[in-house]
Amino acid sequence: MAFDFKVLKEDGQTGARLGRIRTGHGDVDTPVFMPVGTQGTVKALTPETLRELGAGMILGNTYHLYLRPGHELIRGLGGLHSFMNWHGPILTDSGGFQVYSLGALRKVTADGVIFRSHIDGSRHFIGPELAVQIQEALGTDIMMCLDECTPYPATRSEAGKSLALTLRWAERSLAARTDANRALFGIVQGGMHPDLRVEGIEKLVEMRFDGYALGGLSVGEPKTEMMDIIRHAAPLLPADGPRYLMGVGLPEDIVACVAQGIDMFDCVIPTRSARNGLLFTNHEKVVIKHARYREDPAPVDDLCDCYTCRNYSRAYLRHLFMAGEILAMVLNTIHNVRHYLRLMERIREAIREGRYAEFSGQFAGAGRANDSKAGAQME
Repeated sequence: MAFDFKVLKEDGQTGARLGRIRTGHGDVDTPVFMPVGTQGTVKALTPETLRELGAGMILGNTYHLYLRPGHELIRGLGGLHSFMNWHGPILTDSGGFQVYSLGALRKVTADGVIFRSHIDGSRHFIGPELAVQIQEALGTDIMMCLDECTPYPATRSEAGKSLALTLRWAERSLAARTDANRALFGIVQGGMHPDLRVEGIEKLVEMRFDGYALGGLSVGEPKTEMMDIIRHAAPLLPADGPRYLMGVGLPEDIVACVAQGIDMFDCVIPTRSARNGLLFTNHEKVVIKHARYREDPAPVDDLCDCYTCRNYSRAYLRHLFMAGEILAMVLNTIHNVRHYLRLMERIREAIREGRYAEFSGQFAGAGRANDSKAGAQME
């Protein structure tokens, strides 16, 4: 089945929109948050649990799966869906951000990236063509072009060179695609320079991708600068394709960026925070190791419908975490992922009912109140 995207409803007061992505592995309602399954697994969760939590699409990573266990092995075992027993849609990042994160272990050339594996130090090369070939071997539903993630800070000259390279790689990625039923998204770079973001969008649109992503954000810049770029760039992305904001994932940022017309999000924050004992709630954030939860019989969040909140107390979760039990990571991750996916359900409901401006305003107000409460508790 060919990839398709339709906008079902637009909010009258904000840029928020309700949509539906159609893939060969099912439909996904947008706005959507994709739990990150970098190495073919969302850490601490089975695919069955992910489905029960309401996940519609997950994210895998080209770089990591190329290095281990290898894309040809996965192809030989029926593709990534079969390999990990997840039969819903999968988006795979090209690995550009991971290669960027290698720092001294990588060298960027016009052809691609030469790097040393973080696993065993072996030498590798990934160019835009190979990145597409790997993703096609994995059998992913949505592929991403290899891009050069612009660091922060970057001068206009540095960001311009990075953008130019990303655009050349985008052209080569399109030429390398052999399966038109798998979507390919272009990635907009340009750093914190609005004119470069505009240039990137205009040139990628001329190439005609299935969707467009804003990359190179949440890489160390102040949140005010990040939001300025999103407010400037997001409305310029084509309205008839999905708009993907890569790697930005605090709940308050998701709510704010949906209002700018963003349809797709991913981030490791809910799962990584869970493993480190930080739990998101509809009230204040819960740092489960704090002594005040030692005898607390309440659930993490009295408004949450997840398995963890229906069955376990804060006191028990604190005990598991302090004892270093694996179950702590499992139960914490169940809660955080469900919290995020329930947030997306509430977002879609608010757009559907024509009250997203009210919803986002109330969410921001509640967040400020909770931050003040949390600050008072720590004093």
